[in-house]
Amino acid sequence: PAPDVTINYRHGLPVVTLTLPTRSERCQFTVKPMMTTVGAFLQDVQREDKGIERTEVFATDGSKVSDATLMEVLLMNDFKLVINNTAYNVSPPVKDKLSSEHATEMEDIKSLVHRLFVALHLEDHQIRKERELLQKLDHLKEELLPLEQMKARIMDSADAKTSRLLWVGLALMSTQGGALAWLTWWVYSWDIMEPVTYFITYGSAMAFYAYFVLTKQDYIYPDAKDRQFLHYFYRKSKKQHFNVERYNKLKEDLAEAEESLRRLRQPLHLRLPIQEINDKD
Repeated sequence: PAPDVTINYRHGLPVVTLTLPTRSERCQFTVKPMMTTVGAFLQDVQREDKGIERTEVFATDGSKVSDATLMEVLLMNDFKLVINNTAYNVSPPVKDKLSSEHATEMEDIKSLVHRLFVALHLEDHQIRKERELLQKLDHLKEELLPLEQMKARIMDSADAKTSRLLWVGLALMSTQGGALAWLTWWVYSWDIMEPVTYFITYGSAMAFYAYFVLTKQDYIYPDAKDRQFLHYFYRKSKKQHFNVERYNKLKEDLAEAEESLRRLRQPLHLRLPIQEINDKD
């Protein structure tokens, strides 16, 4: 095998130098070991020399190295680089390990840089994000406005019909009570009317039981009123082409956007100036 592949560290990054087979010239490839994979490195080599048809990497025991392997892992040990039909033995130099004190200092510097980045860019990011949320809220409210007006009209109509139904029920019950009293004291006697009232009571119990069988709910007046209101509301919505599902989806999106805005403004109120945010373009 030809020892024409060398690796040197420059500015902390490994530089792979090899001879391109078609162009017969030396070429350097700077590698970011923690980001570049073996497959990406081999693709860079093939792009540099179109005459390369085959590139592979093998470990010293002859096993093929996966393309998904990071170069940082590959450069820890010797390996064999195959370009076309030529094999190169590669011995990466041993990189000096940082002392624990130096490593700690580097971590402190990284942490400081991160805090500086946050301090410099977080406010701009939050201002931009808040403006996006405010624009989204305005758009949602514009879409909801005609739907809210239509819903209000439908609800007024359904509420009026439900109230009329309740008054009709009261009138029928009053009429029934008056008729039974008239038949008992003026037309017939209680001995004749008692079985009639019994069967009326039994029939009412059967009607309530049938309501439970059909609705799986007890016949409670407020619940029955709400159920009838919803029946009138959906029937009226269908006639007027009011899209209930779209309205509910817009309301959910509006609530989600308002919650996101509230959560975004909380840290702004605590530690960032927000006067300029309110000046929308």
